Amino acid sequence: MRKRVTFSFNSSSYEGTEATETFTLEELGIDADIDDNTLKLKIDKVFQAWVWDKLNISFSVVIDEEKCLTNIDGDDC
Repeated sequence: MRKRVTFSFNSSSYEGTEATETFTLEELGIDADIDDNTLKLKIDKVFQAWVWDKLNISFSVVIDEEKCLTNIDGDDC
């Protein structure tokens, strides 16, 4: 009997942000004959990649510093 894994997530903050898919270990490229601890670690890595792919997240952080010029009277901002 082939082992199957179901990945699922949903967001309590964003309605409609959810997904569920079921895979065999073969489809995930995982050897079914490995020990349980190694299996859990491999499935966790694949799950994280699956979630990132489903959410298609990209982000950036911009830190902007206001530049101050001296005015005509020589006063600083």
